[in-house]
Amino acid sequence: MNNLFTANLAEVDPVVAEATNNEVKRQANGLELIASENFVSEAVLQAMGSVFTNKYAEGYPKKRYYGGCEFADVVEQLAIDRAKEIFGAQHANVQPHSGAQANMAVFLASLQHGDKILGMNLSHGGHLTHGHPMNFSGINYEVSDYGVAWETEQIDYDELLRAAEESRPKMIICGASAYPRTIDFEKIAEIAKSVGAIVMADIAHIAGLVAVGLHLSPLPHCEFVTTTTHKTLRGPRGGLILCREEFAKDVNKAVFPGVQGGPLVHIIAAKAVAFGEALREGFKAYQQQILDNAQALAEELKNQGLRLVSGGTDNHLILVDVFQNGKGITGKVAEKALDEVDITVNKNTIPFDTNSPFVASGIRLGTPALTTRGMKEAEMRQIAQMIASIIREPESEEVKTKVKRDVAELTAKFSLYAHRLRGEQSESISAS
Repeated sequence: MNNLFTANLAEVDPVVAEATNNEVKRQANGLELIASENFVSEAVLQAMGSVFTNKYAEGYPKKRYYGGCEFADVVEQLAIDRAKEIFGAQHANVQPHSGAQANMAVFLASLQHGDKILGMNLSHGGHLTHGHPMNFSGINYEVSDYGVAWETEQIDYDELLRAAEESRPKMIICGASAYPRTIDFEKIAEIAKSVGAIVMADIAHIAGLVAVGLHLSPLPHCEFVTTTTHKTLRGPRGGLILCREEFAKDVNKAVFPGVQGGPLVHIIAAKAVAFGEALREGFKAYQQQILDNAQALAEELKNQGLRLVSGGTDNHLILVDVFQNGKGITGKVAEKALDEVDITVNKNTIPFDTNSPFVASGIRLGTPALTTRGMKEAEMRQIAQMIASIIREPESEEVKTKVKRDVAELTAKFSLYAHRLRGEQSESISAS
């Protein structure tokens, strides 16, 4: 009989093993430009795959509903303490399974069913959980929205103020999933205060930048801050809530038993590892390189004749208008064509889009994952040229053949989880 602790996955489940190996190769041999993705260290991978996955630990450190939680308490308290230190927060809840669950818990902690909320329009860069009608946020609450100005494609704070004064929301939600510019959390908090609203800042995309002071922090201004842990923070897939001490009990009750049962202790352990990495010397340099790479990528894309939403970027994210009022191609076509040459992006709506979200007029690009692999400005300029050539001629087999070869040559210079391809040991990846 196989011992599950020593058995090779390929022997136990060859289908899953093959899919896993193929995914390792896909990530290693392609250019990952999805702005919401990154590559975790092998230490984080090890924590995620640890025996903590076997443990039920309902409750919180030293207040559990199950026995045998003494070591679960160690890793959760460590994650809490490190999160608070990173962001200068009074309270942290590390149990949310995702950013969406973190947002749901904040809503439950601070709102009543049917309360008014004001969030950023999804097509202008917001997120589903900020009030989309098909999401729990749009189903359970009365939603108004704000967006970007037509001329600048940047947040129109005057419009936000008008919308707040008109709707008188109980909560204003800020943060975005496809917004390439700096968000003025202080100004939004001032608007909220003027209408008697509280603020939830969702920093899922920019958390790593905020952590090291390379983006304005919402912590001094907003009652609640939520984030995922797997984008610029470079941790496992999961969520995090930060808040003032006065809201701590309500937040904890909203997470458990409000929207979740047993926490994922193995993921919390991996969060602790990632937060520890974020506290190390070098993490700020890594975040700065993300920004430098985004600037280089954006500038070369513009040099290649592509239009960038808002004209550029202040963070890790770039939104490219590939449709150009019908003169170009759709985001859907661009995504597929780039995927065929091992460049992974996602189609994305742009402000005032005339195409459906499934078709879209834009593509969203991000630099965290390639920065983790060690790529810098020169590689970004080369990648921009590859992207532009595909967007100009998405049907050309000659162009695709050349770009696919160029991608292979580039990725071969920057290893990723190398021992998983060779079957030997290697150090954890780290661009810091």
